[in-house]
Amino acid sequence: MEKENNIALSSAGTSRVRQRKRSNEVIPEPSKPNGGTLLVDDRNKYKSMWIRTYSTVWMIGGFALVVYMGHLYITAMVVVIQIFMAKELFNLLRKAHEDEHLPGFRLLNWHFFFTAMLFVYGRLLSQPLVNSVTPDKFLYQFVSSLIKYQMAICYFLYIAGFMWFILTLKKNMYKYQFRQYAWTHMILIVVFTQSSFTVANIFEGIFWFLLPASLIVINDIFAYVVGFFFGRTPLIKLSPKKTWEGFIGASVTTMISAFVLANILGRFQWLTCPRKDLSTGWLQCDPGPLFKPEYYTLPGWISQWFPWKEISILPVQWHALCLGLFASIIAPFGGFFASGFKRAFKIKDFGDSIPGHGGITDRMDCQMVMAVFAYIYHQSFIVREGISVEMILDQVLTNLTFEEQQTLLAKLGQILQDRLGHS
Repeated sequence: MEKENNIALSSAGTSRVRQRKRSNEVIPEPSKPNGGTLLVDDRNKYKSMWIRTYSTVWMIGGFALVVYMGHLYITAMVVVIQIFMAKELFNLLRKAHEDEHLPGFRLLNWHFFFTAMLFVYGRLLSQPLVNSVTPDKFLYQFVSSLIKYQMAICYFLYIAGFMWFILTLKKNMYKYQFRQYAWTHMILIVVFTQSSFTVANIFEGIFWFLLPASLIVINDIFAYVVGFFFGRTPLIKLSPKKTWEGFIGASVTTMISAFVLANILGRFQWLTCPRKDLSTGWLQCDPGPLFKPEYYTLPGWISQWFPWKEISILPVQWHALCLGLFASIIAPFGGFFASGFKRAFKIKDFGDSIPGHGGITDRMDCQMVMAVFAYIYHQSFIVREGISVEMILDQVLTNLTFEEQQTLLAKLGQILQDRLGHS
């Protein structure tokens, strides 16, 4: 009888262990000691805040220097960040054992990456490139030919990569190779395609790059500061330290900052002028109606308390409120996506090596989401509809030969002379 009881107890214990194992498969892994606590309850929060503040100042200083240097340097910064992000993501699902049996397979990822870069940046920078080489007849003809056949060149480069992939397929490695192939294309869509909109915004005017990027930084900083002092209510499980108090406080601050910052940045022509070529240096241009101040008279009861009787507002400030609203509510979900992604694959952020900035991927995802929205908003609500002189010149310079352009100029001159004669 005692033996039977022992057997029953052991079987019950075994079933409990099995149940615990099953439950462990479902229950998420416990958070790290500092990862699951709110900032207000973190004993090391002041040390962390000092490290974060120190590194933030250096990063913002470096960013400001690059912006000061101009469009090309900002574009180069974006390209470098793209390459580093792609490198980290390419290595994410890499398995050393499988790669040993696939020599040269890693190069295929970079072949697709640089093919996509040639296609996207070739389309975005074609007109500035043509404007840069126009004085030189040989370079102009060479660049015009490259632009004309750029799509075909990129297509055949992609086909070459596709054939390269097929020829490298090996038995017992098919699943791994096709997983890498799909992973590469997902990186190009999620990372490269979105961040390429950033470059498009830069050449529309540094203002349209700097304002959205600054709003993301401001939102992130004030979400941290408000959560640091007042955060009590968790916002989302993906980011345990995010709180509703920080989210709401950052939203209000971002909206106010968007309105004020647009007024400050909008008064500098070198920030608002679009870049039409690939030269360096500051620009001067007609700022356009969006950046010309409009004056509003304040009510009498306000002038009794404050010395101002009227205020000047740039029309672009009203558009900045829309950007601020998006940066406050929608863009943070890009960071939540990155947080969930890292937890799904149990990986560290490639920004962990920077003190106090272990969530750089989260911020970059927010920046990419914001860059896409800023580009779409600019093209939908800012750019004037219809055909412009720049659009016509773009078509003439890229699609007509030099002789055809001379013929067009002669005919256009004759038509204008006839009209002047009749008038």
